[in-house]
Amino acid sequence: MTRVALVPGCLALLPEYASLDDPVDELRAACLAAVAWLGEDVRVIAGAQGARVASSLLAEVGTAPVASGEAAYLIVGNGSACRSEKAPGHLDPRAAGFDEALSKALVTPDPEALSALDLGFADELWADVGPIREAADLLRSVETVAVDYDDDPYGVRYWVARWAQSA
Repeated sequence: MTRVALVPGCLALLPEYASLDDPVDELRAACLAAVAWLGEDVRVIAGAQGARVASSLLAEVGTAPVASGEAAYLIVGNGSACRSEKAPGHLDPRAAGFDEALSKALVTPDPEALSALDLGFADELWADVGPIREAADLLRSVETVAVDYDDDPYGVRYWVARWAQSA
């Protein structure tokens, strides 16, 4: 069985940003559970920031990324960062529609829609979807989908999701 998980590249998940009051405790718990669910031998699909977050989460659950061989996959990406006036990218009215379409493609899942994501438009909305687009084919023949987190704290759309498929 192939396992695939999606977590956001949220810097608040890194230990160096920890504080007495965890501003993303629910998100952190969902990410750690999804990463632990992957087991050992995890291949990471992420950009530079996402790779930092993935390494930290993997270390926290006691595993390390692998470069090749049979593996589970950890995708690091997120929706727009333009969902409110205080969001990092400020409010963009197009963000809600973009995130809604992305959410539907993740939950269905729809590899064709994910492969066709417009990276230029995503950049305008501060969405980190390159890794999601790159990993879209992993979601073919999925038998189970679980969405453990779906929210937009601080105006950034985050999902924590898990997909499993037979070999």
